[in-house]
Amino acid sequence: MANINKDKKQNFQKAIFAGGCFWCMVEPFDTLPGVKKVISGYTGGHVPNPTYEQVASGLTGHTEAVEITYDPELMSYDQLLEYYWQVTDPTDAMGQFQDRGDNYRPVIYYNSVQQQLAAEKSKQKLQESGRFTAPIVTKIEPAQPFYPAEEYHQDFYKKDPNRYALEEAGGRLTFIKEHWQK
Repeated sequence: MANINKDKKQNFQKAIFAGGCFWCMVEPFDTLPGVKKVISGYTGGHVPNPTYEQVASGLTGHTEAVEITYDPELMSYDQLLEYYWQVTDPTDAMGQFQDRGDNYRPVIYYNSVQQQLAAEKSKQKLQESGRFTAPIVTKIEPAQPFYPAEEYHQDFYKKDPNRYALEEAGGRLTFIKEHWQK
């Protein structure tokens, strides 16, 4: 029996979300049940294998994003979307909290028609909920090549908790409390 379980192929899937600084997008997803891995990286641009410096210049078209590998039997894509809305400001197209600029724009990158339809339905549901008075401006776009960021950006919240706390003090936690913990 042990060999059967060992040989059972895992059916992991991937979700790609942008919502400001990728340092601040890893930790919220990293601890969810069914999430196997969260990688910081860049996507949505026109330069192959960009560096942090290139993306930060705003000239490559990339967003800082996270690629989430998850087990859909333990965490559905719909559940990831619900969580995504709660850790971003879906009404701010010009960045997130203290992170300003196109490379920090909120985007849901879909990997399949099913993900696209789920994201659109979820966005519409949030807009119709009345939770926000401003329009929901988060983009929903097809996934493009995802380039992992440099190693020092991976699991940043674990590597440099003090600097991470400083970044989080930029308004994300306050926003979450105001809009989601009523």
